[in-house]
Amino acid sequence: MLTLERQLGDWMRSRLPGPLAEFIMFGLKQGWACLFGGLMLMLLIGTHFVWQEEWPVARYDFLFVAAIAIQIAFLTYGLESLAEARVILLFHITGTVMEVFKIHMGSWSYPEPGLIKLYDVPLFSGFMYASVGSYIARVIRLFDMRFTGFPPRGMLTLLAGLIYINFFTHHFGPDIRWALMLATLLLFAPARVWFTISARALWLPLVLAAALATFFLYVAESIGTATGTWIYRGQTAFTLAPLSKAGAWYLLLWVSFAQVLIVFDSVVIRRAPSNPRSKDIP
Repeated sequence: MLTLERQLGDWMRSRLPGPLAEFIMFGLKQGWACLFGGLMLMLLIGTHFVWQEEWPVARYDFLFVAAIAIQIAFLTYGLESLAEARVILLFHITGTVMEVFKIHMGSWSYPEPGLIKLYDVPLFSGFMYASVGSYIARVIRLFDMRFTGFPPRGMLTLLAGLIYINFFTHHFGPDIRWALMLATLLLFAPARVWFTISARALWLPLVLAAALATFFLYVAESIGTATGTWIYRGQTAFTLAPLSKAGAWYLLLWVSFAQVLIVFDSVVIRRAPSNPRSKDIP
């Protein structure tokens, strides 16, 4: 795939203006990085329109089997490394634990029947969390990402732990999500994420990158609710997800980032690219 990517990049740069070729390559790489999540969203949409209640297999069960098949195909054809598969497994576990708790608390529900469930949580739902981890792991590799201005990794781990715990404890005590959001701004305001599209190393503020990713996660969340796959408390089916979920996904992104760094110890922190043609993006 790396050879094909280079050939495509060379072809576009020879026929298109440089900035346009870079922009197209950026979009293609981003799409390739979120392939797992994109396939899952396509399954949500497709099964919503074609599935019939009288079919012998429940839609939720089909989604779980399809997610397993996608995972096996990724590993078989080298689209995913074993390290990235470990990220997906870690996300599946932490995501399913949260799902079980949130369902118990009535935050949202899965209205359709299915056999492959754990405490009323269809197990395909863990793959929706795992797709976020898959994206982060793959985008770091595909864009050869490096991070500068990064706080001590222990601070990220502590912050991620507090965020994850608050998803549970705010049901019984004070909700500190706004303080946690402020903490992400204070800790990571100096941080930059460096990435390479083709030849040049570019950068964005890490907080801005997280905000942009949050927007697309909210769109994906809204697809899930619009297809009636899951429904939030007080929400009717086939409507967009509440805007408050964008804030929750922003915080969950930092938990995801911390989990990826746990698995990928080789991710380079505090080292800018040495490419002499690096160009800043304000």
